[in-house]
Amino acid sequence: MAPADFDGSGSNAGLRVAPSGRHSTARPVLALRASRLFDGWSDSVVQRPLVLIEDGRISAVEFGDLDPPPDAEVVDLGEVTLLPGLIDTHVHLGFDASTAPVAHLQAASDDALLQRMRANAATALAAGITTVRDLGDRAFLAVALRESFAAEPGSGPEIIAAGPPLTAPGGHCHFMGGEANGEDAIRRAVHASVARGVDVIKIMATGGPLTPGSDPLAPQFTVAEVAAAVHEAHELGRPVTVHSHATVGMRLAVDAGADGIEHGMFWVDDGIRIDPALVDRIAESRTWICPTVGIRLDRQGEYSPPPAVAARLALFPTVLATLQAAGVRLIAGSDAGIGPVKPHDVLPYSIRAMAAGGMSNLAALRSATSQAALACGVDDRKGRLVPGKDADILAVSGDPLIDLHALDQVHAVYRAGRRVR
Repeated sequence: MAPADFDGSGSNAGLRVAPSGRHSTARPVLALRASRLFDGWSDSVVQRPLVLIEDGRISAVEFGDLDPPPDAEVVDLGEVTLLPGLIDTHVHLGFDASTAPVAHLQAASDDALLQRMRANAATALAAGITTVRDLGDRAFLAVALRESFAAEPGSGPEIIAAGPPLTAPGGHCHFMGGEANGEDAIRRAVHASVARGVDVIKIMATGGPLTPGSDPLAPQFTVAEVAAAVHEAHELGRPVTVHSHATVGMRLAVDAGADGIEHGMFWVDDGIRIDPALVDRIAESRTWICPTVGIRLDRQGEYSPPPAVAARLALFPTVLATLQAAGVRLIAGSDAGIGPVKPHDVLPYSIRAMAAGGMSNLAALRSATSQAALACGVDDRKGRLVPGKDADILAVSGDPLIDLHALDQVHAVYRAGRRVR
């Protein structure tokens, strides 16, 4: 289960000053200078930061006109803002962001698909997305890719892998191989996925638009079946997140005790109808919602959603405002890969979509940094620029707290202290 939220006390929480000019860390190998720093939580940037990095982790964050250790490699990035590497909490590295992502995935061999996933991960990393949560692959290829990147951190983002999502026979994304039917089969499937090394269990509570023959408005499992998966996953130390655009699946997820809901847009047969009682239950249960909004506007000409989907998307700001007002925990995720408007560098557009739905720029940035890390269970290492965290760092021109379009102006990306862009 996720730990408590950060309290965010103090505008410079997590930063320290060394009044004597002496640093407590021994022999940092890299010292980054910049104009500004947003630490992933605090409500303002700090000026003239100095970030010290040793063995791929942040050893100190200081600010002011301080001298780095004499043996450090000093990199002055200039007029940029440093912020934590972004976390996309919902991607599909195996989908190629084409008009036929499912057909292309089905046609590819495992070797070819793994190479495609590697390329898609590189696209994300170049955009400053240093961690991705892959919520559905084939043959546990995201687990294999995770291990490859872990052995050479500069080669790709950190991957939090779900493997093939659990789905009903012939259900949504059945072509990924996670079909199960009945409580016992679901328990076995959870154990099998954990044995293969997954970090999170993903369950398709309803059908989805990408899978012909599945119904996005109809449940694929009973509450008892999803609860069985949740129980087994929690016993094995894994969280569970549940796919559902529709109210029926969202209610099922909360009833079963799931940790998260993907999409969560209150779809019903005639559009969107927000259920206030369910909103309150989601807030009270501390269930995360990842709305998976945001599209690359420059690619709208390549793909247009069906009219019914487009009409529902137009109501996203109303849904988000309702969830925010109720205190529901929201995180940024893109569903990258599912179509031309969802390439693997789309997350900055998703962050801006969260802000367009009523979030402050600060809250939107937290949703892709500190809060995303918390939801994904990696907040011990990710999501903030403070001592002890991984040196996953994004440098952008401008100040994203003032203008989120600064996220498009990538100046440098560091993954585990290694510059990759």
